[in-house]
Amino acid sequence: MPGDYRKASERLFPKDGFLKSQKPDLKAAGEFAKALGIGIEYQRLLALDKNSKELRTFLDQFQTNLDLLIKKTWVEKSDENHKGKLQDDIPSFMTTIEQADYFKAIEGFSVILDGLAYLFFGTQSEKEDFTEYTFRIDAQMGLFWWYGGRLPLLKNISDKKIDQNDKILWAILLLGLCYLTNF
Repeated sequence: MPGDYRKASERLFPKDGFLKSQKPDLKAAGEFAKALGIGIEYQRLLALDKNSKELRTFLDQFQTNLDLLIKKTWVEKSDENHKGKLQDDIPSFMTTIEQADYFKAIEGFSVILDGLAYLFFGTQSEKEDFTEYTFRIDAQMGLFWWYGGRLPLLKNISDKKIDQNDKILWAILLLGLCYLTNF
């Protein structure tokens, strides 16, 4: 990982995982958004009320863009079922966001990202060096896929430290939503 991304990355997702008294923080998420190149848009969206029309518009744009990414990705005939399954996952994922169950939404987003990585990169996405591979293509894109690979670590945070609709979970999910909306 390029050095200028390392600090923001390790603040958001510590190298040694989350300790008993530790959870991610909003400042670290903001620094990570800047590293991803989405800092201004991210901060604007994070400040919005969850029920605002502007946030609803953004979520609609995200869903439309994700659908286009999936539909426009060329795959072998044998991989067409991956595209269909991925498109089938989107409505329930969006419902989970609307219900503000962010633990479940992050889990669903992780599955979507795995499927999207497969559509974009084929079996390379299943290899151990996938993140390194994406960093070689483009540093910000590599940082995004690194982020996607770290989302499952949030399962290790106990419910006592963070609840399902905590603002930090929304902030972490919003990182990926912003990036893909602007992809």
